[in-house]
Amino acid sequence: MNRWLRDLARLQHDGTPCVVVTIVSTRGSVPREAGTRMLVTADDVIGTIGGGHLEFKAIGIARDMLAEGTASSVQRFPLGASLGQCCGGLVNLLFETVATSADWIGQTSDALARDERCVMLSSLKPQAGNATAGRLVIAGERVSGTLGSAAIDAAALSLIDGELNQTAPPAVHVVDGTECLVETLLPESFHVVLFGAGHVGRALVKILADLECSITWIDSRENEFPVDLPEQAVAVVSDAPEEEVARARPGSYFLVMTHSHPMDQLLAEAILRRSDFAYFGLIGSQTKRKLFEKRLALRGVDTERLATMTCPIGHSTKVPIQSKQPMAIAVAVAAELIALREKHLAQQENFPAQPNKTQALERLSGQKLPGSRSNA
Repeated sequence: MNRWLRDLARLQHDGTPCVVVTIVSTRGSVPREAGTRMLVTADDVIGTIGGGHLEFKAIGIARDMLAEGTASSVQRFPLGASLGQCCGGLVNLLFETVATSADWIGQTSDALARDERCVMLSSLKPQAGNATAGRLVIAGERVSGTLGSAAIDAAALSLIDGELNQTAPPAVHVVDGTECLVETLLPESFHVVLFGAGHVGRALVKILADLECSITWIDSRENEFPVDLPEQAVAVVSDAPEEEVARARPGSYFLVMTHSHPMDQLLAEAILRRSDFAYFGLIGSQTKRKLFEKRLALRGVDTERLATMTCPIGHSTKVPIQSKQPMAIAVAVAAELIALREKHLAQQENFPAQPNKTQALERLSGQKLPGSRSNA
C-alpha cells in the first residue's frame, strides 16, 4: 500500500502544497483500516479514506489547513453520532501538511525500490514551528526525518527493536512521551506479468491500474498497446516474449492471453519450469487445458507442475462469471488475483530484512555504541 508515497513524491516534485490525511486508529464498523491515506491539495483529492460524510469533512479540514498554514492535527470522528453514517464506528484521523523540503519522501521511496522494509513513525503531536519534523523512517542502516528531537528518535529506534521488529499492523505507541503511529512499509510484491495486449488484456489493465501492483505488459504488436499507459504499467514490445519469463521477479503473478496458441504453449512451458511464481493463469477452456497438459507432458513438464497452472482463469469465485465479454472476463480474473493476493498476505511470514537498530542509533548519535561490531 505504498502508492500514496509515489503520489506524494510527484506533488513534492511539482511544488504542490498537500495535506496527508491518515487513518490512525479505528473502533467498531468503519469503511477503511488504520494506515489508509488520502492526499488533499487545494483543487484535487488523491486516494480515499472511505468516502461518505467522513471524507467530505476531512477534505474540508485539510483545505482549511492549507489556507491557514496549519502544520498538523489529530481529530476524532464518531461516524454515527456526528456524521450520520450507518457504520456507527469511530475513526481517528491525522492531518499533516507535508513540507516540500521533506527528504524522507524520496528516501523512503528509494528504500522500498531497493526491496528494503521500512518502519515509519508519525508523531500525533503537532510540531509547532517545525514543518519538517513529525516523521521518522528507518530502513536498514538509514534514518530519515525526525520526530522532533534526537532523544525521541533514539527512543523510537529502541522501540522497533522489540515487539515492533515484527511485521505488525499500524498501531499507536507512546515514544518517549509522544504518541506515534508506527507502521511497517513493505516493498511492492504484487508484480503482474501479463502476456497479450488484446481485448481482455486491455480490459484487465484498466482494472489493475487502480490496485497496488506493478504490471509488466508484453506483446509483439506495438500498436495494440494504448497510448496512455497507467503509471505502474510498463509495455514491452518483443518478438521473443518467452525471454521475459526469465526476467520476471520471483513471486510474480503470470497471466498468458496472447493471440497465438503456439505462443501461449511456449510461454506456459517457460513459466512452469520456474518454481517461484505466485500464480500462473492461462486464458482458455478446459479443452485447451487438456490439450496443453498433453503437449507439455511430452515436453517433460511433470504432473505436479501442470497442476499449478490455472486454466480456465476467473472461475475460482463462489459464483463463476460465465460471460465471454472481455471486461467481464477481466473482472473475474482481477477478482481471482485479488483473492489470491490477500491469501498470500495473510500467510506472509515476518519480512527477513529487519532494520539494523544499533547501526541506525549510531548514525543518530554520531558515535559507536557499547557492544556494537565494527565494519572494519
